[in-house]
Amino acid sequence: MHTLVLAIGLVLVFEGLVFVLAPRRIEDILRLLATMPIEARRMIGLVALVLGAVLVVVSGLIAAS
Repeated sequence: MHTLVLAIGLVLVFEGLVFVLAPRRIEDILRLLATMPIEARRMIGLVALVLGAVLVVVSGLIAAS
């Protein structure tokens, strides 16, 4: 449970940093995403999902060794 709370906290810290440091850039990115086809957005989400899962597995392997 501790690890889950830590992970969620880190996600929120990094998400918050983006909004604090580059709020105008976020608006540009949101406009760009709105113009992209749904399939492209879905692929971006899939790539992020796979990369995140790989990182979770790798961190588990590192912790086990």
